[in-house]
Amino acid sequence: MNLTINIGGVVWKNPVTTASGTVNSGKEYGEYLNFGRLGAITTKGVAPTEWPGNPTPRVAETYGGMLNAIGLQNPGVDEFIKNDLPFLRTLGTVVIVNICGRTAEDFVEVAQKLTAAGGVDMLEVNVSCPNVKDNGAAFAQCPKSTEDIVGKVKQATNLPIITKLSPNVTNIAEIAKAAEAAGSHALSLINTLLGMKIDIHTRKPLLGNTMGGLSGPAIKPVAVRCVYQAHKAVKIPIIGMGGIMNGDDAIEFILAGATAIAVGTANFTNPHATINVLDGITAYMEKYGVTDINHLIGGV
Repeated sequence: MNLTINIGGVVWKNPVTTASGTVNSGKEYGEYLNFGRLGAITTKGVAPTEWPGNPTPRVAETYGGMLNAIGLQNPGVDEFIKNDLPFLRTLGTVVIVNICGRTAEDFVEVAQKLTAAGGVDMLEVNVSCPNVKDNGAAFAQCPKSTEDIVGKVKQATNLPIITKLSPNVTNIAEIAKAAEAAGSHALSLINTLLGMKIDIHTRKPLLGNTMGGLSGPAIKPVAVRCVYQAHKAVKIPIIGMGGIMNGDDAIEFILAGATAIAVGTANFTNPHATINVLDGITAYMEKYGVTDINHLIGGV
């Protein structure tokens, strides 16, 4: 069976990666997981300077998933290059670095530094960040803002760009088209859905930030729908994510139009989740006599 895929000119050995923020930069999972078996590893978001993140509590369990309001805490790009990138270079798989910022200039600075550092194969541009020049609205909620960010990052790097889209919009296809028009080589979707949970005994929100991102199996039908709609709207590859727990979930995303998939929340309950998903994809292909994973893309 052929499991290799091509995204933006970068060949992955198989279509499985980690979702940003769920394995940090890999060191914490190194004891449990052979990253060399995966198609790629995607890191936690990296900003121009250190971000402290949101107040605690930052995580709350929900039915069928979890809420998080980490606030993109990270040490900044210089510390990432110094402390995390050397480890990532040893893993024997495609390295995707998720980048974030409050302004277009932030994204450009991170992209330039990572490109110059070497050892990074692709950039995932997190346009779900709040735009400080637009009253805090996420870049991903506006086609023009999305196109602006992607276009400027593309000018700042020769690395393939993946644009990570938010589901918190009325028309995901419109945003997908804007990213494609600006030169994005691929899309990843979906990011978390905005949610909230209240402690009925204290009558206060469970998260220190009041609201946070909902992830896990509860959001999978929304994610599959978004991937399907985006696949119909654009010609660039899509990395699908949102509640993938096993191989069957992954195949559903691929049939909806995803070229690759990312495992996120499942990593918190099972550090071997990505390998289990990969094995499940292989088992499905064997069961149905599929010789090439690419034959399944958009096959619904």
